[in-house]
Amino acid sequence: MTPLSVPQTDQASTVRVGLDVGGTKTDAVALDAHDSLVARIRLPTQPGAAGVLETIRTALRGLTDQCAAGDVRSIGIGMPGQVDPGGSVVRHAVNLGLQDLDLRELLERVTAVPVSVENDVKAAALGAYALRGGVDEALGYLNLGTGVAAGAVLNGELWRGSAGVAGEIGHLSIDPTGPLCACGQRGCIEAYAGGGAVARRWGRPGAGAVHEVFDAAEAGDRWAQRMRGEIAWAVASAVRVLTLSLDVSTVVLGGGVAALGGRLLDPVAEVLEQEATASHFLASLRLADRVETLPAGSLAAAFGAALVGQRPH
Repeated sequence: MTPLSVPQTDQASTVRVGLDVGGTKTDAVALDAHDSLVARIRLPTQPGAAGVLETIRTALRGLTDQCAAGDVRSIGIGMPGQVDPGGSVVRHAVNLGLQDLDLRELLERVTAVPVSVENDVKAAALGAYALRGGVDEALGYLNLGTGVAAGAVLNGELWRGSAGVAGEIGHLSIDPTGPLCACGQRGCIEAYAGGGAVARRWGRPGAGAVHEVFDAAEAGDRWAQRMRGEIAWAVASAVRVLTLSLDVSTVVLGGGVAALGGRLLDPVAEVLEQEATASHFLASLRLADRVETLPAGSLAAAFGAALVGQRPH
């Protein structure tokens, strides 16, 4: 592998790079010393170890071409799958065809720049926290995509758990008689609200299945209306769990499903408000007021990855 030359000067003129490497696309950003965006790029993700490395190298070249300084101080990468607590090895990134890849070692070898790797949802949680100005002592982030997962930022720090798998809230069963989840349990949050599970239950596979369900529900389709209600109930359950377990002041919804915006947020809030009418305790928590969605096209995951890149090894 040919080394990628990354020029280095004093820290005042350097940038921090963050990449959100997804199954189909990669978003990359460069931030200056004041956390301001100075460059961004989006490109298709090439699968496999060699493909992911080439995708990252191409993104780095594109960013340094855009930056006036062009000097990279650190690189942070958000990846699907499990990332070891040391921020180096990626495991179980099935959609990318990666298993036990020491991504940090490989990239540091060819860039001579400090690299940190983080789970993509956790990176997005940190990005959402930063983009909100760091005003939350405890913030929860709920990623609604093909699967469902969460991240939390407590007192400005990511909560990773003992083995880096904290936040797998999608596999919390909320109905033991519900639909079978890919994890083997029944009635998981993901089995109701994950895009992949929704597509299977809807019977029309595709990345836009949840949007199709909402469109059909609004057009009067009874089955779609039932599914929409179950999606809202499952998301509301995740909000309740995050709040009751971590007392987060805000739960930010992100991911492809969250792109529905108010079409999703309104029924979720309605479920939370209905539940509050039966419980003075839940009513006192005002859960519906704690939920918001990321703006469309948000770069929270890549932004958070750039911040992750600063952490010491």
